[in-house]
Amino acid sequence: MKKEKKIPTSRLSRLATLGSLVTKVASNVVLDGAKQWSKGQPTSVKKLLVQPSNIKHLADKLSQLRGAAMKIGQLLSMDAGDLLPAELSQLLDKLRSNAQPMPHKQLLAVLEKEWGDSWLDNFAHFELKPFASASIGQVHTAYLDNGKKLAVKVQYQGIADAISSDVDNVAALLKLSGLLPSHIKIDELLAEAKLQLLAEADYVNEANFVKNYADVLSDEQFILPRVIEDFSTQSILAMTFIEGVPIDEITQLPQQLRDKAVESLIGLFFNELFTYQLMQTDPNFANYLYQVDSERIVLLDFGATRKIPKTISLGYLALIKASINNEKTSMVDAAKSIGFFADNIEPTYLSQVLDIFALACEPLVHDNTYDFAKSGLALRIKEKGLLINTQQDQWHTPPIDALFIHRKLAGLYLLAAKLEAKVNTHQLFSKFIHHEA
Repeated sequence: MKKEKKIPTSRLSRLATLGSLVTKVASNVVLDGAKQWSKGQPTSVKKLLVQPSNIKHLADKLSQLRGAAMKIGQLLSMDAGDLLPAELSQLLDKLRSNAQPMPHKQLLAVLEKEWGDSWLDNFAHFELKPFASASIGQVHTAYLDNGKKLAVKVQYQGIADAISSDVDNVAALLKLSGLLPSHIKIDELLAEAKLQLLAEADYVNEANFVKNYADVLSDEQFILPRVIEDFSTQSILAMTFIEGVPIDEITQLPQQLRDKAVESLIGLFFNELFTYQLMQTDPNFANYLYQVDSERIVLLDFGATRKIPKTISLGYLALIKASINNEKTSMVDAAKSIGFFADNIEPTYLSQVLDIFALACEPLVHDNTYDFAKSGLALRIKEKGLLINTQQDQWHTPPIDALFIHRKLAGLYLLAAKLEAKVNTHQLFSKFIHHEA
């Protein structure tokens, strides 16, 4: 269990958190530099900044701020992927996995503000220790008097009001560190980080997305929690608790069941993109549970749900069709319609990006089962991606919707590989060949 840490709630205290971080890192740089220079070992400020001790301090302090740091970490990883320096990737990995629960005093303050002083009278039991923590809030179990078990997501105190300044402060710190590559166009990502965090901090909005999914989702392979209106507010989301095991832990189930689970999730992705034009974009394995008895998949956490513009949906439909048919000109046209390329793109760079598109579509090309575990797909995409890094002047940040779509698909591919799934992805997509979004 992660140690509780008080969340700074005022703008001044949150800025002070960053200030103490800068001071600590600067002290470490001076101390480490003096040690190395005294030994006659040449070094640089950048090398000193990325010492393990400084990376740890950065991760610990930024994770104490929760939302902004973690969301920027997610967006930078989506935008640049393996093109980021190893040190920055290490820091972002720590941020994504290092959410610390808020102390009971702050938790109780949120509950009393939202539910009133007598809030506990509504429950037979409320577990103060969260069973999950993320960038915006933490999740608790609770029981009503009738025995019904709930999952209650409680937003971190003060997180919504501090989003804009936090994003700016964290971005300034990353720029100051020298870890952020100059070719990464961070301003667009910062604006999106603010919008995405504000959306995720609106639990009324998330509750509506849960209901939207329940309305459109007809596949009985999936099960969703039900929102409990009486206990849900702007900062608290109460839902029915659905049992299941983490989906990445079903590796010992028979091949047929693992294949079916991955097939269902990839099929859902296509429906989200082409039919619903509504996508839950967070591929975190923790957002999926598996019910062994019913063989159904539980879908959780709809905070990162996005409405997909029709132009983006149609663009991806055309892009995948062109990739399957190996029609390079049509691939370029489709990619441009999505917003991937500037008009003056250099031919070599264009060819390299098209190669990555083709690799991403590899599971869809042949009408047979695709062995995700043996494909080495992630490594091959990484190797292709590293080639792009040699032409940083050609970098063009695509629409943010595209980044979230890629993030979702990449997460599904990783899960498929972990479960050693074998799926005929071509057949799954073929249902949409003549589809018009």
